[in-house]
Amino acid sequence: MKMHKRLEAAEAVCGHEFTDKTLLERALTHPSAVEGARTKLSYERLEFLGDSVLGAIVATDLYERYPSMNEGELSQLKIALVSGKMLSMVCEGLGVSELIVMGESEKGTGARGMHSALENVYESLVGALYLDAGYEATHDFVARTLGPHVSPDLAKKPISAKSRLQEVTQRDMRCGPEYKLVGEEGPAHTPTFTSVAMVEGRRIGRGKGPSKKASESAAAADALVNLGYAQEGDFEHEGFTN
Repeated sequence: MKMHKRLEAAEAVCGHEFTDKTLLERALTHPSAVEGARTKLSYERLEFLGDSVLGAIVATDLYERYPSMNEGELSQLKIALVSGKMLSMVCEGLGVSELIVMGESEKGTGARGMHSALENVYESLVGALYLDAGYEATHDFVARTLGPHVSPDLAKKPISAKSRLQEVTQRDMRCGPEYKLVGEEGPAHTPTFTSVAMVEGRRIGRGKGPSKKASESAAAADALVNLGYAQEGDFEHEGFTN
């Protein structure tokens, strides 16, 4: 598909005609398509921005929508909504998979590679929208695409290692966990990330995965085992510990 066609389709998905088309082009470009080139030519920087903007939008909306929920429930609900699984599913439903520009090396990774790319592109689209159209248009996009999946049922029980760790550390240590990326290895199309989970500056878990979020999930799973809240293998689908 020609780039101008991809951009037109992406603008329809976003509900916004971009003034700076290069922002949208970068938001759709997988690192494998520009391997060896400058980082800013792919979606990575926009993904970084979009992750923070998305988190702020979701947190604000949940805070206002559910005044009776406590901090732990709000945290679980937010984690469920911005999880890789949710963002990938939503982005796939929007038809974005056909719009992503990927290098030949990444095309052979199959469903796993596309799942990670869709998750990242959703966040990069949020980042691009925020820069080009501002907060309100970005909020409208998130509300329209992610809003239908909001349900208080998602807060009733942890659905991931990160949500479980958030719950137990806030309850028992009065302090939520933080995650730090400590390593990245392998080629751009099949990287392996290493993250650690920390509470009050103390490392409590370590994990690896094919994306930053997967490595954080693996670190959270490792932390739960180390703290005695889970057993080995309880969250093995979320990454792999080391």
